[in-house]
Amino acid sequence: METKTERSGLTLAAILDTALQMAAAEGLDSLTIGEVAKRLGLSKSGVFSRVGSREALQKAVLEEYDRRFMQDVFVPAMREPRGLPRLNAIMRLWLQRARDVEIRQGCIYCAGAFEFDDREGPLRDLLLDGVMRWRTALKRTVIQAIDEGHLLPDTDAEQLVFEMDALFTGLMRDARFLRDPRAADRAWAAWQRLVASRLADPSRFSSATRSASPR
Repeated sequence: METKTERSGLTLAAILDTALQMAAAEGLDSLTIGEVAKRLGLSKSGVFSRVGSREALQKAVLEEYDRRFMQDVFVPAMREPRGLPRLNAIMRLWLQRARDVEIRQGCIYCAGAFEFDDREGPLRDLLLDGVMRWRTALKRTVIQAIDEGHLLPDTDAEQLVFEMDALFTGLMRDARFLRDPRAADRAWAAWQRLVASRLADPSRFSSATRSASPR
């Protein structure tokens, strides 16, 4: 039999799942205690008692999105050797998550960047912090690939991170707005060409860059 604490935890998980879907599809501003309660068949007080205010709900959604993203992409990639194998794993897992989650539901970081690009406040700051922490992790991995001798020593790490992020943003637009079913495959092909142009030793890593598109 479930304890009261376990039931409360399950309800909080359901609240965050519902709120994540709302935020991804309709924007962070769409989140209200009342609407989440309505969609779950709960009372407003039941939702409020678990997450607090609307602002606290929005913050919890961003934190949960960041946690899930890192768990799906960054954590498993860290099991790969430093350098290009890890960098390739990050992009493969990133695109795999896009297929499994973001293309269907939307990306909170992509949508949030446009939703809050001309607005100030704590929610924008939290959103920006998540995006910048991810870009910092990408830059660190690119630098490691340079240090390991996998990428050319004159590789501009910040430029490569920009291009990786731009690939994902382009994928999301083509997949969701243009409804191109091959958008993820096109993004992977673009990544293969991009990294191949920066290889320090093409004969060593060319087969890795030609690996199959993530599924």
